[in-house]
Amino acid sequence: MSLGCPKALVDSERILTQLRAEGYEVAPTYEAADLVVVNTCGFIDAAIDESLDAIGEALSRCGRVIVTGCLGARPERILERHPRVLKVTGPQAYEEVVGAVHEQLPPRHDPFLDLVPPQGVRLTPRHYAYLKVAEGCNNKCSFCIIPAMRGRLASRRIDDVLGEAERLVAAGVKELLVIAQDTSAYGSDIRYAPGSWRGASYQTRFIDLARGLAELGVWVRLHYVYPYPHVDQVIPLMAARRVLPYLDIPFQHGSPSVLRRMRRPAHAEDTLARIRAWRAECPELTLRSTFIVGFPGETEAEFAELLRWLDEAELDRVGCFKYSPVEGAAANALPEHVAPEVQEERYARFMERAATISRRRLAGRIGQRMRVLVDSLEGGTALARSEADAPQIDGIVRIEDARGVRAGDFAPVRIVAADDYDLTGRLE
Repeated sequence: MSLGCPKALVDSERILTQLRAEGYEVAPTYEAADLVVVNTCGFIDAAIDESLDAIGEALSRCGRVIVTGCLGARPERILERHPRVLKVTGPQAYEEVVGAVHEQLPPRHDPFLDLVPPQGVRLTPRHYAYLKVAEGCNNKCSFCIIPAMRGRLASRRIDDVLGEAERLVAAGVKELLVIAQDTSAYGSDIRYAPGSWRGASYQTRFIDLARGLAELGVWVRLHYVYPYPHVDQVIPLMAARRVLPYLDIPFQHGSPSVLRRMRRPAHAEDTLARIRAWRAECPELTLRSTFIVGFPGETEAEFAELLRWLDEAELDRVGCFKYSPVEGAAANALPEHVAPEVQEERYARFMERAATISRRRLAGRIGQRMRVLVDSLEGGTALARSEADAPQIDGIVRIEDARGVRAGDFAPVRIVAADDYDLTGRLE
């Protein structure tokens, strides 16, 4: 069972790939399993509760459970509630997890005689895959404990990453979703080490990563990109459609004073000016982001500043969280925590403003012709995504009367309707 963010999903895929290579099979139900591995999330209280509940369910229905992931960095939190778990490991502990499985359920065969697909075992549909380029994070955001859980930034070499991407595309992947905790910091920890791929030289850095992936001829979507100045270099690739004109940037707030309390990297940058420059060079650029309302000390004036920032930025896709204390985070010690009822009221106002912006921007797409990627079919309706939509976090393009279309197909559509977050298209 894999919980939490796409980075944790990639960890689960690596563990499954190794276990499948050794002859283990994935059971369809708890009752059919001899052992359950739960990959947990431990970032906010709601995620911790979900992880603890999932562990409890696995214990009640299977009885033999190994726990890994971010919550595993605090084993006492798990063992206090579930002392019967067989093993607890932290995140990225692939070998330790596999070793624990061996101890509890020894492999029955020679692993060299069993074959696993070259792209490994994945938990996503065949036509898209997450490509994790680095582990950990060097930022010191006051609300976050990810560096304590997952460690400091540890980038993979560029040739390793591009080689994996090439294998995924050869296996039928049509969209690569690039992820890390801070994708734009990629390579800084290993001094942008050089590498070679397809006879060309690259450096382990953000722009070379984008240039290399652009050679594969598939959709390349960049996630968790901080607005450092060097991100400007990727915009021409987007304007030329060599990578998708899409940036997922966790701005978190629009008030400089709140951002300083958050200790956000690049908080001093004029992000509105940068957004204007990006859109001038690439008008089709889609920007998605997440924000926190009710951060300790957030005044009504600072919240109003956030709403004004949002109006001017006109982001396409927006998510929002109410601030929640995280055990071990520096922000817990900040004064003037915002009352829950005020947080709720600000959250509602923020989401209403974001929905208004989204509705207006999507209405402007009516009449446009798009190439969309079909994710699934429900009856005669296809659920697809445009270049502006990442799976499971953004909107969809609903195609009615989609006869002859299959999951994983690209399809040409004309947009005929829009609502707050989704589009409706007709096959052309």
